[in-house]
Amino acid sequence: MTYETWALLFQGMLTAMLLFNVVQWAWYRERVYALYTAYIAIWVVYFLLRNPFNPVDLPDTVWYFFRTLGPMAAYSVYFEFTTAFLELRTRQPALVRLFRYVQGGLLGYLFVETIFCFATNLWAEPIHEIVHTIVRITLAIFSLYVVIQVYKHRSTVSRLFITGSLLLILGAVTALLLSLFYLDYTSNESISFFRAPLTYLHLGIFLELIFFSLGLAYRHRRESIRKALVDKELAHEREQRLRELAESELAVQQLKQEMTDMQMRALQSQISPHFLFNSLNTLSSLIAEEPERAERFVDEMSNVYRYLLQANDRELTTLDVEMRFIYSYYHMLRTRYGQGIQLEVTIPQTHYPYLLPPLTLQLLVENAVKHNVVSTDRPLTIHVRTEGQTSLCVWNNIQPKVGPRHPSTQKGLLNISEKYRLLNLPPIQITETTESFEVVIQLAPPA
Repeated sequence: MTYETWALLFQGMLTAMLLFNVVQWAWYRERVYALYTAYIAIWVVYFLLRNPFNPVDLPDTVWYFFRTLGPMAAYSVYFEFTTAFLELRTRQPALVRLFRYVQGGLLGYLFVETIFCFATNLWAEPIHEIVHTIVRITLAIFSLYVVIQVYKHRSTVSRLFITGSLLLILGAVTALLLSLFYLDYTSNESISFFRAPLTYLHLGIFLELIFFSLGLAYRHRRESIRKALVDKELAHEREQRLRELAESELAVQQLKQEMTDMQMRALQSQISPHFLFNSLNTLSSLIAEEPERAERFVDEMSNVYRYLLQANDRELTTLDVEMRFIYSYYHMLRTRYGQGIQLEVTIPQTHYPYLLPPLTLQLLVENAVKHNVVSTDRPLTIHVRTEGQTSLCVWNNIQPKVGPRHPSTQKGLLNISEKYRLLNLPPIQITETTESFEVVIQLAPPA
């Protein structure tokens, strides 16, 4: 294979790598890909102009200046790429500072080269080649120093970078030695590609770019895995937070339910002592005057109080059970007041399975007895009836007591209202006129 054929092949491979990295840069939008693309682009342009088939005829001064400018620009970008590729700003800031000094030296050398090529005729003198060779050797030595420093990282990315850089150094040194001591590449005759010094620089650069590309691929894969692990960890933490939140909400609901149960028991416990006190007063008056009725009263009182004790253990009861309790309770009131109290019930059988808080009707009946005159001459009438599908009305006529009237504390009504609130049932409705008092409560559907 002739050098001309090899140069075209190398230019094609280098251009293909450039196009591929342009796509990568456009896709990932990372600085490291931009630097790597710029690095390849410099070599593409440099070797395009040094290609044997290059149609551009440059003046000798421009040609010698460009021969220096290309590699110096490539080295400058190489230092920036190395910094980003190996994350040296955080790992080895001293090496990054050294890169800056070397880049400054390269700018100084380009200034000297500008004087050689455009301000004097020194470009044609041996001093020009001597200075150029010294700079090339110095850069090769410095590149070897960079490789040694990077070797300390001992990571896969670092090893790939070291291998690529060593291949570039090997190719550049081989090309330098061949051009100085062995081969004459200035001849216009066609020669084999392995006899051309630039061939070894081509091989060094191409293999360097191969290993750099592998390093970038590995680096991207490593970052993808790291990101996936971070996302997985975040998802796990988010799931754990949601689980903890759900458990906290459940605990709060349980505490609220326990508090509701405690409040319900407290409300129910307020009834029992008050009712027992009134019942014992009635029994006390019956024992001396009517022992037989007192005996039956004790039986009814036992049934009623048994219900009171059972009511403390449940939040809702059926209307059927509550009405049976009311009949027993009414019998006790009837024993005490005789014809002074009347109970009327108008409830269809279809409503008896519906639910309501225990002792609700007892409180309403007791409230009517407490705030009105109950006597044979002026009977107190209490009417329990249903309206619609779920409304239960407790109505009584108003018969104000004679004498100073103490303001009502409405303790019984507040008790019922609080029960309904705790059980999330519709609030009770109270209607009062000069002649009647009515409370409407809502029944809960059967369980």
